[in-house]
Amino acid sequence: MLEKTNHINSLFDFYQDLLTPKQKNYMELYYLEDYSLGEISESFDVSRQAVYDNIRRTETILEAYEEKLHLYEKFQERKKLLEQLEEKLTNQELEAVNQLVKSLKELD
Repeated sequence: MLEKTNHINSLFDFYQDLLTPKQKNYMELYYLEDYSLGEISESFDVSRQAVYDNIRRTETILEAYEEKLHLYEKFQERKKLLEQLEEKLTNQELEAVNQLVKSLKELD
């Protein structure tokens, strides 16, 4: 469950501006503020099922955005390459550094 929460939070960070205000509110309360479905439903005066359905639909939307745009995937790749670059700089392996820099440039 924690892995899913972290994944959805990451996707939310990248794609939240593409969501409706209601979708953003529900996701922020549920995933970031750790509200229960019941607490959210009381706050918005809707059924618990309506909140649940909205959150599940929004998760599906976030996954679809990532499938099409790959922003989170590319971010993870860049992060990994930068970590490798940092490690190589520490070890003074200049040829490896040059190769990593080329790889980073190819991502954009």
